[in-house]
Amino acid sequence: MSTERVARRAARLLVLDPGGAVFLQLHDDVEVGLHWVLPGGGLEEGEDELAGAVRETVEETGWDDVRTGPPLWRWEHDYTRAGVPTRQREVIFLAEGPRRDPVGDLADSFAQDGIMTCRWWTPEELAGCPELLWPPQLVALLAELRRNGPPEQPVDLGYVPNPPPAR
Repeated sequence: MSTERVARRAARLLVLDPGGAVFLQLHDDVEVGLHWVLPGGGLEEGEDELAGAVRETVEETGWDDVRTGPPLWRWEHDYTRAGVPTRQREVIFLAEGPRRDPVGDLADSFAQDGIMTCRWWTPEELAGCPELLWPPQLVALLAELRRNGPPEQPVDLGYVPNPPPAR
């Protein structure tokens, strides 16, 4: 049985601190369960992908000074957004910023976006993360980025199905 899904465009920032740690937010989705995701989210009608990633990141972190770089990866995935089965196509951009906590009163933003908590992860910590990562191959992608730098063109990771639910 297939589920009809609403298409959604999104963009995110891979925010790295000077030591190579990545900033992630924890969400809990009825379809996916607990998962860590990069800051960002849905694009507004006609919105540029990078502009949307920056806007969403400011809304979710209060940071208006991250330095953005090139697009790294594109991927598609399914989840349930506000009770609606969704297939999201997103692009992830490189970004740099100091290691810090989100700033300002973000309670409404966290509640609206379903952000439970957030934290910085070193590559070693991330490799041992028990929850799902979005994209799921994030550990390998970060290792590749450290080895070779950003790709000349964004890498299309394609459609990544959700793992079977934990029993």
